[in-house]
Amino acid sequence: MKTSTPIPTSGNPRVNATVYSILFAISFGHMLNDLMQSVIPSIYPMLKNGFNLSFTQVGIITLVFQLSASILQPFVGHYTDKKASPMSLALGMTLTLLGLFFLSLAPSFLMILCAVALVGIGSSIFHPEASRVAQLASGGKKGLAQSIFQVGGNAGSAIGPLLAALIIIPHGQSYIRWFCLFAVLGIAMLSLVGRWYGRNVHLRKDKARVESNGPLLSKRKITISIGILLVLIFSKYFYMASMTSYFTFYVIEKFGVDVQQSQYYLFAFLAAVAGGTILGGPLGDRYGRKLIIWVSILGAAPFTLMLPHVGLTGTVVLAVIIGFIISSAFSAILVYATDLVPGRVGTIAGLFFGFAFGMGGIGSAILGWLADQTSITYVFQVCAFLPLIGAVTGFLPNIKQDR
Repeated sequence: MKTSTPIPTSGNPRVNATVYSILFAISFGHMLNDLMQSVIPSIYPMLKNGFNLSFTQVGIITLVFQLSASILQPFVGHYTDKKASPMSLALGMTLTLLGLFFLSLAPSFLMILCAVALVGIGSSIFHPEASRVAQLASGGKKGLAQSIFQVGGNAGSAIGPLLAALIIIPHGQSYIRWFCLFAVLGIAMLSLVGRWYGRNVHLRKDKARVESNGPLLSKRKITISIGILLVLIFSKYFYMASMTSYFTFYVIEKFGVDVQQSQYYLFAFLAAVAGGTILGGPLGDRYGRKLIIWVSILGAAPFTLMLPHVGLTGTVVLAVIIGFIISSAFSAILVYATDLVPGRVGTIAGLFFGFAFGMGGIGSAILGWLADQTSITYVFQVCAFLPLIGAVTGFLPNIKQDR
C-alpha cells in the first residue's frame, strides 16, 4: 500500500521513500541472527551421538529453543508498539552470543537446553522491532521490504548448516564458539541500524496515522481472518519442522549418506527457501497477497506427497522445489495481517513470528516422539499431507491492500 501523504524527515533519509540501505542492513542482521540459530538443528546428529540422545530428546531441544523464541515475542511486540526500543536489536544479538558460547561448553543435556533457551530469547527480542524497522524503511512497498528482511533470515538459515558441516562437525562441539564472531559483527551492524531507527522513531505515529485507513471489516471478520492465517502458519511450520530438524536423519536412514553429506542436502533445501522468499513479497505487492498464500502453501502439496516415494536424487530435487514454493508464504501472511490491523506492526510481527517458532518447536517435539515410536520415513509420509491445509486460504477476505 502506498501512502498518499509525504512524511517529513527533518534531514534524515526520506522514510516515505524506500530506504534500501536500512532494508539491506536489517536483512544482513537477520541473516547473522538466523545463521547462528541454524547451528542448533545442524548439529543434532553430533549431539545425538555425543550425548546418547533419543529422537524425543532431540525434539525437546527444538521445543525449548522454539518456545523461548516464541512465547516472549507477542509481549515484546506489544511493548514496542507503545514504547520503541531501538537498542533491542543489539540486545537480542548479545543474548544469542551468550547462548552459543554456553552451547560450545555444555557438558550435559540440561545445559544444552539452557544454552538454546538463551539463543531463543535473543531471537524473541530481535524479530518484532526488526520487522518494524523494515516497514518504516519500506516507503510503502511493504511486501518488498518484508521479503528483503525475510530473505536475510532464510539465507542465514541456509548458510548455517553448511558452515556447521565445514567447521563444527569435523572438529567437535567446542568449535561452536567460532560462530560467536558472527554475533559480534551483528551487534555492531544492528547498533548502527538502531541509531537510524532512533533518529526516525518519532515518525512511527505519523506513518501509522497515514496508514490508518485499514480494511473495512468487522472485528469478528478480522479475528476470523487472523485465525485462518495462524492455521496456515501451523501447516507451513509443522512441515518446515520436519525438514529443518529431521531431513538430515531422513537421508541418513533411508539412503545411507554420512552426516556431512546430509548437511549439504539440508543446505540445498534451505537455499531454495531463501530464493523463494525473494519473490514472495514483490509478487504479493503486485498480484495480491491472498493469491501468493494460495500458491505457496497449497501449491507445495503435490511435491510433498511425492517426496517420501522417490530415490535420493528425486528427494533432493523435490526438497528444493518444496523449499522454493513454500517459502514465499510467510512474508505474504505477515503483511496481509498488518494490513488487517494497521498501526500494530510490533504486536502482529511478535504474534506471527512467535507462533511460527512455537509451531516449529512443538512440531519438532511431536515429530521426534513419532519417529521414536515408528520411523523417520513414516514421519515424512505423514507430514506430506500438511500443505493441503492451504485450502483454507479460500476463506480469507479480499481486502483493499490485497488487490
